[in-house]
Amino acid sequence: QVQLVESGGGLVQPGGSLRLSCAASGRIISINAMGWYRQAPGKQRELVAHITSGGNPTYADSVKGRFTISRDNAKSTVYLEMNSLKAEDTAVYCCNVDAAVRYSAGTRRYWGQGTQVIVSS
Repeated sequence: QVQLVESGGGLVQPGGSLRLSCAASGRIISINAMGWYRQAPGKQRELVAHITSGGNPTYADSVKGRFTISRDNAKSTVYLEMNSLKAEDTAVYCCNVDAAVRYSAGTRRYWGQGTQVIVSS
């Protein structure tokens, strides 16, 4: 069906930056919205940023002004540029896409396996 592979996570000091990437592949006909979610220990999964097929972004209040979401439709890839990272940004970050696939009606949401981001001194 659809495979989503995230990369770019790792350990970074407070105030540092990371760039996450998520590349989609498989039986894709088209991709609509794409987004990034995160889940920290003891917390529910939350939406970090979302971008429409037309390139319009939406951000959680906690990351506005620090994170930037973008996409490259030719590469079926979504990015998350994270700046001024804080300890509270520590979480597993997962990519999500809404896509139409071959031999299936309508669209479905697909998830990546996640990439760990640790912000610590």
